[in-house]
Amino acid sequence: MTYRAPQDDILFAMTHAAGMGNGVESGVYADLADGAAAAVLAEASKFAEGVLAPINKGGDEHGASWKDGVVTTAPGWVEAYRKWREGGWGGVVSPTEFGGMGLPHLLNSACLEVWTSANMAFMLGPMLGFGAVDALDKHGSDELKKTWVAKVVSGEWLATMNLTEPQAGSDLSALRSKAERNGDGTYRVTGQKIFITYGEHDMTDNIVHLVLARLPDAPPGTRGISLFLVPKFLLNADGSLGKRNDLQCTGLEHKMGIHASPTCSMSFGDNGGAVGWIVGEENRGLACMFTMMNSARLGVGLQGVALGERAYQQALAYARERRQGKAAGFKGAGMAPIIHHPDVQRMLMTMKAMTQAARAVCYMTADSIDRSHRLPDAAARKIAEERAGLLTPVAKAFSTDIGNEVTSLGVQVHGGMGFIEETGAAQHMRDARIAAIYEGTNGVQAIDLVTRKLGLSGADCVRRETADMRATIEKLRAANAPVFGAMANRLDEAVESFDRATTWMLGKVASSLDEALAGATPYLRLFGLARGGTGLAEIALAAHRLSNNGADSAQNARIATARFFADNIAVGAHGLEIAVTQGAGFLQSAQATLAVDA
Repeated sequence: MTYRAPQDDILFAMTHAAGMGNGVESGVYADLADGAAAAVLAEASKFAEGVLAPINKGGDEHGASWKDGVVTTAPGWVEAYRKWREGGWGGVVSPTEFGGMGLPHLLNSACLEVWTSANMAFMLGPMLGFGAVDALDKHGSDELKKTWVAKVVSGEWLATMNLTEPQAGSDLSALRSKAERNGDGTYRVTGQKIFITYGEHDMTDNIVHLVLARLPDAPPGTRGISLFLVPKFLLNADGSLGKRNDLQCTGLEHKMGIHASPTCSMSFGDNGGAVGWIVGEENRGLACMFTMMNSARLGVGLQGVALGERAYQQALAYARERRQGKAAGFKGAGMAPIIHHPDVQRMLMTMKAMTQAARAVCYMTADSIDRSHRLPDAAARKIAEERAGLLTPVAKAFSTDIGNEVTSLGVQVHGGMGFIEETGAAQHMRDARIAAIYEGTNGVQAIDLVTRKLGLSGADCVRRETADMRATIEKLRAANAPVFGAMANRLDEAVESFDRATTWMLGKVASSLDEALAGATPYLRLFGLARGGTGLAEIALAAHRLSNNGADSAQNARIATARFFADNIAVGAHGLEIAVTQGAGFLQSAQATLAVDA
């Protein structure tokens, strides 16, 4: 099935759920006015549909290969990357001083969604470049920026993030990689890293690795981690490539999905130490790396949206063609296309509504990032920065959970053929599975949300978010449109469940952390339902205004999708509230119960 970028739905979500419309009016998004956002998205969509989508299935079947430290990407990858570079796509959001376009994160997020829908395995490499540029721009010295950043922005070089080690996954305090001062401003880095996305490949002639390691006199734990820029090739005085640095790819991981993305095990310093440069201050590397990780977390959330969209498109096309059984609403001859069966309709609407809710949450997050940089008032920028911090774990975890659920439903719609690789439905499910794991597992995102983000500004940040959701519900009620059905009531129930769970959570974080952590994951899900549902409601309100009294089928569909989410998905909020506030009782018996099964 051919992928088609849902440009109209994306632009509608950007405008009405994320706030691009009022941002254009206020001047925050002056560079997206007069159709500029639509024009850029149209070109990005052409690249997705014409270059990336055609090589997706072949890349999955062929994969990347490793031999004697050399990694060869799947057929078509090098040529596709050449076209990516020529299009200047690596610079959409990057600062103009480094050759980028300096456009908003919101627009880049839309582009990243369509590219990832077309080919997630390909886009994993370029996506990391956006975060690396952010980290180096914020924390790097002037000399590092001058030497390295423009090359990543232009796409001449790709970048990686090297965190994970065999004994140090989510817990980076266990990190063992070392760095020693050379005395000339450089460092020698040694250690082993695993699960390094695009750690080695044949798409660029140099790779900029950002590597976490410890100095000999570093304090223990995460306080003693530093960040280093360690290139594959060192540079000559004139900026040309010099000798190979002391690092190598020792193998590729054999994965469940994203087969064409080279996931590498890396060895640094087998012959004395890889030469690197400090990024930021010594022993402050984790703070620097979090700049890159937070960028990547939104990008990963968009992967959930992207694969949900791709799976939905394919399942919808299959359901229109596949004929099985009789359906009451089908008047044609013979067996009915399965799209006429109510349960298949339920699955397809679930796929559509959940994907669009996740899209709304991700785009809200991107908008908050933009406003934290673009608003003229410092106090308003701080509020936007806190909102971005609050929403980022929700965007990452809620959206990737939805990616898993929607791609699984896509297989279910296909029936037995979904379990057969030739249809491609299984690839979306396999590819989506990793997104809930990397860049901090979704459980880690939930812990971050309840222990670090809820308390921002004395909980004023989360209270502002709740007030914003309530304001949307009041607009639904004020519209008093029969087409909305019980949407206002259903979303009000969800938001009030979220508010009560928030109050409980804030109290337990202070008084009984284990109980708070036991409820963290259902709390994040509850947050996603409330925020995603009200985001869809903003889309429905705009669609109603533009529907020409119900004559516009596209606007009617947007309203129906938001109403389906409210009536069929957001109603799970009350159960999640109970799980958050009363579910921690299992802690008393869990250890003994699990020991019985050991």
